[in-house]
Amino acid sequence: MSLLLLIELALLGLGSGFLAGLLGIGGGMLMVPFLTFFLSRQGVDADLAVKMAIATSMATIMFTSVSSVRAHHRRGAVRWDLVRTLAPGIVLGSLCASLGVFALLKGAYLAIFFGLFVGFSATQMFLDKKPKPTRQMPGTAGRVAAGGGIGFLSGLVGAGGGFISVPFMTWCNVPIHNAVATSAALGFPIALANVVGYVLAGQGLADRPAASLGYVWLPALAVIACASVLTAPLGARAAHALPVGSLKKVFASVLYLLAAYMLYKGITA
Repeated sequence: MSLLLLIELALLGLGSGFLAGLLGIGGGMLMVPFLTFFLSRQGVDADLAVKMAIATSMATIMFTSVSSVRAHHRRGAVRWDLVRTLAPGIVLGSLCASLGVFALLKGAYLAIFFGLFVGFSATQMFLDKKPKPTRQMPGTAGRVAAGGGIGFLSGLVGAGGGFISVPFMTWCNVPIHNAVATSAALGFPIALANVVGYVLAGQGLADRPAASLGYVWLPALAVIACASVLTAPLGARAAHALPVGSLKKVFASVLYLLAAYMLYKGITA
């Protein structure tokens, strides 16, 4: 690994770690385009580079999530009751995506749909449209189903699920700080289940770069993980220092960027 690539990966890890702590997202949507570029620069085929970028991004979320959630937990912000009931569906949805659909799906139509969905969620949050006061989180079966959708979509795009779970929880009248903290905790089961699938599905692939485990590029994982755990607690501290209205606007702005990126990928594909 060249010194330049080492520095680039470290900076990417610092930025994604801060976002994970601040907004409850794993930073995957930030990492994937950069990792795709870095892998392409190493001579990896374009289609394989995208898939390895998604898988490697998801693997880093395992480390970022642990660092972020510790900071949120110390402030009592994590709704562990929601984590316990959403996690089973998340694991099932993640495995379905990473073990089967991931290797087959090109994703152009999914990317367009996803961009529209994320843009709609951002608009709702930016306008601060209040949900009905009587609306609450669904029961256990509804949470398992919601977790399945979050895990499945996260596995296809290499993100920690915060861009779905945070709007979903706030729509169900979970306060924004609790939604962000709970989303950070959900990032670990999402990442773990998907990485298992990526490793198994990627066995025997030809033309992978050296030091790869399935679809996961291990050198990038090591550098980004070490850097991201340094800044995730700083992001969590900033999240609790910001007022609710400001935090929602910051999150909505990030969602707009994600929506634009997904629409661009879908249309150009």
